Amino acid sequence: MTDISKLGEFGLIDRLTKDIKLKNSSTLYGVGDDCAVLHYQDKEVLVTSDMLMEGVHFDLTYITMEQLGYKSAMANISDIFAMNGTPKQLIISLAVDKRFDVENIEEFYKGLREACDKWNIDIVGGDTTSTRTGLAISITCIGEASKEDIVYRNGANETDIICVSGDLGSAYMGLQLLEREKNIYYEQYDAFSKKVKEAKESGNAENLKALSTEQKALEEFQPDFAGKEYLIDRQIKPEARGDIIKRLREANIHPTAMMDISDGLSSEILHICHQSHCGCRIYEKNIPIDYQTAVMAEELNMNVTTCALNGGEDYELLFTVPIGDNEKIDDMEGVKQIGYITKENLGCMLVTRDTNEFELTAQGWNPLKK
Repeated sequence: MTDISKLGEFGLIDRLTKDIKLKNSSTLYGVGDDCAVLHYQDKEVLVTSDMLMEGVHFDLTYITMEQLGYKSAMANISDIFAMNGTPKQLIISLAVDKRFDVENIEEFYKGLREACDKWNIDIVGGDTTSTRTGLAISITCIGEASKEDIVYRNGANETDIICVSGDLGSAYMGLQLLEREKNIYYEQYDAFSKKVKEAKESGNAENLKALSTEQKALEEFQPDFAGKEYLIDRQIKPEARGDIIKRLREANIHPTAMMDISDGLSSEILHICHQSHCGCRIYEKNIPIDYQTAVMAEELNMNVTTCALNGGEDYELLFTVPIGDNEKIDDMEGVKQIGYITKENLGCMLVTRDTNEFELTAQGWNPLKK
């Protein structure tokens, strides 16, 4: 393994970016100077930024550096698609502690570049620095859109249809599964450590020798993900839904409001309704839920609808369209109608399977919540 200090900041940057080839005409100059140089003619520029902190947004116990690079990029790319834009450039900054070596950072960049290559995005710069604890990631994604194509959160109108792509709650169930298996491992590890301590204190060599089988089992521990691989993939390797944006354009559908679902369906639809000064009706029976998500929720004794409403990290698209586009949406693969927009004074409600109505509340991810 190569110590980062041996390369230094500029040596590391050169190693990570030396074979990057620019793909977009709007990228005049990328990595290698004080600033990247971009040129946009007759286009609006979209800019989004995310900061991810170890121990808050990700856990390196169960996500690899390569997977983390991919997920970090996709989370930002998703924001550009959520504005009906096209992502073009990406800037990445990292703060690393002494646990990480050059090869670790290369793995992160491997995932980052895989995500960027998928959507033809140029990596044009960033920064690297040291920190005393953990890993900090800051990503900025730059995109473009024609003025008339941009979709904001504030454009929903009464009678508009509410739609979502894909399925919901699966990323959250993947997280619960990862956390469960992590806890099982640490429970076994703590129990083993206690036995070792007791054997050493007793001075009984036979007891220590007898623990070798448990030690081997602990070293060979494998999490139980059988039949639930889809949930794991949804959590550690999400996909930005640029394919849905493409289908909407091909069908000549222009959403009136749109967001990506990063903090949970409830939170996102409430953002749209608040900024559009409207209400909504979401039908529980129409919320798309994958079979594995339902099975996992039952296994954990959790309400699957609650998971779908509040789980977050699905990175699916939530959008509204005029009611006249109803038939086009019906014919669109990967998109489902889940409700409609109402007058503001009617509130934001969930209509249950037995036709009762409950007020929607934002219970999704809040990084600043105590």
